[in-house]
Amino acid sequence: MKNAAVPFHKMVASGNDFVVVDNRKKIISDPVGFTREVCQSHLGVGADGVLLIETSKKADYKMRILNADGSEAEACGNGFRCAALLAHKKLGFPKKHRFESLAGIIDADVKGGRVRVRLMDPKDYNGRDKIQIGEKQLAYQFIRVGVPHVVIFVEGLSKIPVLEIGKEVRYHSRFKPAGTNVNFVEITGPQSLSVRTYERGVEQNTLACGTGSTASAIVSALTHQTQPPVRVLTEGGETLLVDFSLEGGKVQNVYLEGDAKFVFEGKW
Repeated sequence: MKNAAVPFHKMVASGNDFVVVDNRKKIISDPVGFTREVCQSHLGVGADGVLLIETSKKADYKMRILNADGSEAEACGNGFRCAALLAHKKLGFPKKHRFESLAGIIDADVKGGRVRVRLMDPKDYNGRDKIQIGEKQLAYQFIRVGVPHVVIFVEGLSKIPVLEIGKEVRYHSRFKPAGTNVNFVEITGPQSLSVRTYERGVEQNTLACGTGSTASAIVSALTHQTQPPVRVLTEGGETLLVDFSLEGGKVQNVYLEGDAKFVFEGKW
């Protein structure tokens, strides 16, 4: 590594953990190498990804998202909330501010340790479809909430082999070359559901996925199984609130809200 000692904050939102760095002065010369090292469990800090705060000409700042494998993501709902909390608490940005991401401009509102972000409107919803996984036809739906998501409705969510099936779907030829995140969803009420997610780039089922929770809530409403706002129970045990407007099959004004917190800070 050629980077000098890099100050960072370890943060977590609903079980998604991140190494967050104020990189406005370009203190990291090799973001991909830094991310691959620092995200390793046992040998590094351990995290699902790295969030870099950088300068922007379009908003208060720019946020870059690097997955644990070094790939760069367009959007990360829980990462958005961590970045917004750090920007307000540590960097002096106001409670309500805007930041740039590869998915577009994100509006943030920090309320103590709870953060609400307005996400991009979803697109590329394809309705019901099927793919061959092993010897079975798997019913799924696809939607893009900044990043691609497959939503699969199940019963008995706790017994689903998320890692095994998720990996097969993530790398299926149907979604090449970019691949997809994979969400297994169980409806628990008219405004509630539970979700387990296999995350592209982390290549594991994670304790939570903000855009995955959002995609699951939106698809559940589009299929008339829930109505907004939708409370989403994540694998880590925390509940996220997903709100949006739905008129004539068109989804707009998408918000994700939940807790975020600092775990520790250090230098790498």
